[in-house]
Amino acid sequence: MSHSVRDRVIAIVAEQAMLDPGQITLASTQADLGIDSLGLVEAVLALEETFGISIPFNANEPEQSDFDISSVGAIIAAVEKLMAEKA
Repeated sequence: MSHSVRDRVIAIVAEQAMLDPGQITLASTQADLGIDSLGLVEAVLALEETFGISIPFNANEPEQSDFDISSVGAIIAAVEKLMAEKA
C-alpha cells in the first residue's frame, strides 16, 4: 500500500466525514464515520478526480458495485487496483 495513495484517500474520506485525518483508521466504515449516501458519492467523485480513475460505483445499489467500500482500507486497496489496471 502506497503511503501517498493511503494518505490522499484518508484525506478525502476525512473531508467528507468532517473529521481530522488522524481519526480515520483502515478499519473505519462509512457508518463509523457518519458518511451518508451523498457524502459517499462526493467521496467517489473526489477519488476519481484525484487519481484519474473511473470507479465502477452505482450509488443506487452500492452493495452491487465492484468497488469495495466496506472500509477505508478496502477503498484504498480498490483505488490502488484501479490505478494499476490503468497503468
